[in-house]
Amino acid sequence: MAENEYQFESMKEIRVGKYILIDGIPCKVVEIDTSSPGKHGAAKMRVTAIGIFDDNKKTIIKPSSADIEVPIITKRKAQVVSVNGNNVQLMDSETFEVYELPLKEEFKDKISQGKEIEIIEAMGKKAIAKV
Repeated sequence: MAENEYQFESMKEIRVGKYILIDGIPCKVVEIDTSSPGKHGAAKMRVTAIGIFDDNKKTIIKPSSADIEVPIITKRKAQVVSVNGNNVQLMDSETFEVYELPLKEEFKDKISQGKEIEIIEAMGKKAIAKV
């Protein structure tokens, strides 16, 4: 992994809606459970998150005093050039680069040629964030 693809943040800073790395996969936090500190240790945090590229649910348990890797996320605008089955051809609104991304089931009815959408980019991968 390149050095500038993630940074470290304290577990106490993590909130629902933020992004973290679990097993090297960027995930969006959907739930946080914190246990009270026990007789022999710090409070533990159980963080449940969903992968932004594969939609898989992942869980990580760490002490609240520990650090966690946070991916550096870039959001960009792109315009839909064409829709080919399960793929969408997009053109970046800033660089005019043309590329293809897989079309997620949740966006199938919303995407059409000429529409502007938001792309999320992390760890060298891209995904459609919202229409």
